[in-house]
Amino acid sequence: MRYRVTHTTTYRYQQPVGLSYNEVRMQPRPCPNQQLLSSQLKITPLPCDYRTRTDFFGNQVAWFSIREPHREFVVTASSEVQIFPQPVQLDFSHGMSWELVKEALWNDRSEPLLEARQFALDSPFIAADAELAAYAQASFTPGKALIEAIHDLMQRIHRDFTFDPEFTNLATPLTTVLEHRRGVCQDFAHLAIGCIRSQGLAARYVSGYIETLPPPGKKKLVGADASHAWFSVYLPDLGWMDFDPTNNQLPGDRHIIVAWGRDYSDVTPLKGVIFGGQNHELKVAVEVENLGA
Repeated sequence: MRYRVTHTTTYRYQQPVGLSYNEVRMQPRPCPNQQLLSSQLKITPLPCDYRTRTDFFGNQVAWFSIREPHREFVVTASSEVQIFPQPVQLDFSHGMSWELVKEALWNDRSEPLLEARQFALDSPFIAADAELAAYAQASFTPGKALIEAIHDLMQRIHRDFTFDPEFTNLATPLTTVLEHRRGVCQDFAHLAIGCIRSQGLAARYVSGYIETLPPPGKKKLVGADASHAWFSVYLPDLGWMDFDPTNNQLPGDRHIIVAWGRDYSDVTPLKGVIFGGQNHELKVAVEVENLGA
C-alpha cells in the first residue's frame, strides 16, 4: 500500500519568541518492508540554519534555528511511503523460550545480540521494577516461547487497560498507568517495554502513524489521525518484530514507521528550546491518506 502522510504542528505564542533551536523526527525511515518515496519539510518562519543527520538509532533528523521574532511557528512534514505486506504466518507456540533468549542476549557476543542488548537497559521514561515484573509474570511462565509470551502480554494490555487521552501526559509515571489501567498508545508501548525489560529481555519503542480509514465493516482503529506508538521485540531467530497493544495486532501494511529508540525521549517528533514566548497554544494535526496499492 502507498500512503501520503501530512503531520502539522503549530505553536502560537502570546509573547514573541526571539530565538529557537529545534529538532524534527517526522520523516519515515527506510525499513525492510517500507520504502520512502518522497519527503518534504515546510517550516514557518523560514529557518536561517538547516541541517539533516542520521541519529544513533538510524532515524532521520532535521535540525534548524529561527532567529527572527515570531508569534506563530508551524512545521509541516509531508511524506509518501510504500508499505509492503509481510505474508509470514507465525506459530506462537514454537520458537526459543524466553529464558533461552534472555541467556543468549546477555552471553552471546555476536553483533545482532550486542546491538539488541542496549534495549534491555533502563531508559529515561522506562525503568524496570517489581510492579512491572509482577504484571508481566502471567505472560512469562516457565518454558514459554518468547513470541508467545510477548503476544500474550500484548493481548493482556489491550484487554486490561482503557484508552483515555485525558488521563496521562509525558510526566505521568508508568506506576500510575499500571495502577489506574488507563493511558494512550505511548503509555501502553512504554508499559509493555518495561514489562519485557523487567524479564531481562530487549524491547524498543517505535513511533509512526496508522492508516486513518478502516477496512469496510471494521471499526476505526484507536490512534487514527494522530501520531501512533507501539513496540518491537528482538527474537534471535526472526529479528525485530513489532506488536501494537493499543489495537491488539501485529503491525502490517497499515502501520508507517518513523523512528525507533529506547523510549519516547529518543523519537520525539518535534522538540527544541525557545527564548521568549512563555505562554503558548499547541495544535497538532495528522492525516494519513491511502493512495492504493
